[in-house]
Amino acid sequence: MVRLKRIGLPHGLATAVTAVLGFVIIGLVGWFVVWQVMENLDTLSDRVRDGIDELKRWLLDSPFHVTESQINDIAKNLSDTIGTNTEEITSAGLQGVTVMVEFLTGLLLAMFSTLFLLYDGRRIWEWSLKLVPAAARPGVAGAGPRAWRTLTAYVRGTVLVALIDAIFIGLGLYFLNVPLAVPLAVFIFLFAFIPLLGAVVSGALAVVVALVTEGVFTALMVLVVVLAVQQIEGHILQPFILGRAVRVHPLAVVLSVATGGLVAGIGGAVVAVPLVAVTNTVVGYLRSYATPAPVGGQHGATALGAAPAAGPAEPPSPPPAAPRTGQGPDEPGGEPVPPGPSEDEPPQK
Repeated sequence: MVRLKRIGLPHGLATAVTAVLGFVIIGLVGWFVVWQVMENLDTLSDRVRDGIDELKRWLLDSPFHVTESQINDIAKNLSDTIGTNTEEITSAGLQGVTVMVEFLTGLLLAMFSTLFLLYDGRRIWEWSLKLVPAAARPGVAGAGPRAWRTLTAYVRGTVLVALIDAIFIGLGLYFLNVPLAVPLAVFIFLFAFIPLLGAVVSGALAVVVALVTEGVFTALMVLVVVLAVQQIEGHILQPFILGRAVRVHPLAVVLSVATGGLVAGIGGAVVAVPLVAVTNTVVGYLRSYATPAPVGGQHGATALGAAPAAGPAEPPSPPPAAPRTGQGPDEPGGEPVPPGPSEDEPPQK
């Protein structure tokens, strides 16, 4: 939006173009994923049957001493479990419909809020500052832009890292002839926003799909690709792209993801780490803002709207001279002594 305004577009038109372009891109990505799944659904079902038969043959020939009767018993128990829990499965499906309705409602609300934040974000921020007490307003005004920069750096870095993961793992799935490579790549991209847990879940799903469709060897190769890309991400991409902008201790990451997941599910796990990073930035700034500035130096962090630094202090005026008396300096009282002759006057004879 800022770049569109720089090339001469009015504020309202730049806001509309940014919002519409973003919504269209997200909609096209969702449509492409659904289209790929529907196109490959029949092929996937056939490949799953073949994969299950191949897995069954591999288990029979494996050194685990698995017999065909044991495999048939497992399949029969699974079928009986599904048949006896039909009501629970139907209830879960209805809950899924409710979750989908809630998701669409939240999506519309997010689109509406994003549009107004793009168009009138500065005035909304200025109005929010008026809710803060006047004494704390300069500190909050300085902490707000810093929190926004931290959140922006986190989102941009996470999007770039997730895109790299999705591209390289998706290419590995494509060259290994795993079906649904593109939807799996999109799934890996989305789950990369959940630290730690998202990479494990998306990688495990890719390995399972490769196992049931292409066999054990292909599944092992997919596992190697997933582990290699995730190691490169953890040790090279994230430290290099994110840097010190959103550095959070690993223990804080684990605890925040676990707490967010328990409180608000997947959405809570997604927003937990950026919330902790923003809180860390705000608290650090306010702590440095409240610290008194050293003598002759600037404050540790410049606050928006803070008073300008004062100039050098004037030297204190000397105290008035005490009247000269005829007694000693420590003795009170006494008559004043008339001043002696000036050095410029000649002595009187």
